[in-house]
Amino acid sequence: MDRWLPVDQYIGGIEHAILHLLYSRFFTRAMKKTGHAGLEEPFAGLFTQGMVVHETYKSSDGAWLQPSEIVIEASPEGRRARLISDGAEVTIGSIEKMSKSKKNTVDPDDIIETYGADTARWFMLSDSPPERDVIWSEEGVQGASRFVQKIWRITGETADLGPGPAGDRASSAVLRAAHKAVKAVDEDIERLRFNRSIAQVHELSNVIGGAIANGGEAHSAIREAVVIMIQLFAPMMPHLAEECWRELGCTGLVAETPWPTLDLALIADASISMPVQINGKKRADVSVPVDASVAHVEAATLALDAVQRALEGRPVKKIIVVPKRIVNIVV
Repeated sequence: MDRWLPVDQYIGGIEHAILHLLYSRFFTRAMKKTGHAGLEEPFAGLFTQGMVVHETYKSSDGAWLQPSEIVIEASPEGRRARLISDGAEVTIGSIEKMSKSKKNTVDPDDIIETYGADTARWFMLSDSPPERDVIWSEEGVQGASRFVQKIWRITGETADLGPGPAGDRASSAVLRAAHKAVKAVDEDIERLRFNRSIAQVHELSNVIGGAIANGGEAHSAIREAVVIMIQLFAPMMPHLAEECWRELGCTGLVAETPWPTLDLALIADASISMPVQINGKKRADVSVPVDASVAHVEAATLALDAVQRALEGRPVKKIIVVPKRIVNIVV
């Protein structure tokens, strides 16, 4: 126990908090009291995840119905449900934890057969923060499936790109977006914010798709960005990641490839925005290069239309520039 415990991170549903989580803590403390263990707690961190929930459905005679037995229709009055077998009206009930008794469960085998395991995994992770319940919906799964197809399409288009023109890494918008995503996803996964890391992958895919469609980016930069994107979503969609990895001609397994190395020079902003105050009241924002001199900042500030309107022709007594922070004008 002293060698292997505490476990770094305990993750479980709220129901577990009164079952084996409580028991394991009790026995650990008891063994500490009796001299059989040298620690107070068996887990260093606790994270309570949400549940997967689903709508409930009832027939006219009050019997619970499975989602596979009904069809949802849109009407001017809202969503309606009918039995597939005979078209009879079905009552749509509350959203509750999936349970066999209320028949609001979805068979994982049916989901995997229709969409694949990665699509189901991607939807559950992207739908909401992990500490909240996931409302299972066919529309949400279909959206995740469309994104899987988009990723596969981007990978295929990237694999078909020729050598292309050479480009400057420092000026590459697609590489800058990729490395910003590396930083964000790295932080989000560390904090168990999987839905936010997935949003970053969505955003990166949009940038890459636009770069492929519009041209202007070096093909090597696009390929590097796609490789990074694959590495970022690999923990969430491992099967798709390995197929994309092979499609690009990469060697080995993406699962055994080191996490992307962040290039800080690429994500450093070339300009900054500073608030402009006149006699202590904010009037505008000025955008200047990061390394702009005080004289440059003063000139750019006074050239702003909003500043000129606020001055109303009054002479400026003093301009106080706090580098990279704020500009104060005294009149």
